[in-house]
Amino acid sequence: MLTWDDTLHALGVTEMDAIHCEFVALVNLLAKCDDSEFSVLFEKLLEHCRLHFTSEGRLMRISRFPALNEHEGEHHRIYGDLVQMNRAVQRGRLMLPRVFVKQGLEEWFNQHLTSMDAALAAHFKRVGEAPLAMSGGLPVLM
Repeated sequence: MLTWDDTLHALGVTEMDAIHCEFVALVNLLAKCDDSEFSVLFEKLLEHCRLHFTSEGRLMRISRFPALNEHEGEHHRIYGDLVQMNRAVQRGRLMLPRVFVKQGLEEWFNQHLTSMDAALAAHFKRVGEAPLAMSGGLPVLM
């Protein structure tokens, strides 16, 4: 199970940390829920990621983040995986999506956070958090 740990996961950018904490909470709810709740929670995760990735992309453009294409490419890849898994969920096929939630998303999140998001947070700190304030920051859905 994915557990939020400030020493491992906090990047020091309030908006990013809040939305990542929400992601972890949604993944944990999905990992523990019964089949009757899985479909609704998976839709929430899909919507969370859509908003998260769109907002983060906007902030990367505003702040002129040099690794924008690589970062967004990774967002598109994982979002595509989530869309594919959601098709299975909507057909009542939950086994593979459950494994993906419990293993694939945890592995992806930890890797993405410690590489791409850490670089983005360092960039925000270098350029100042003005881009975050100017754009209204990342949405928090909780």
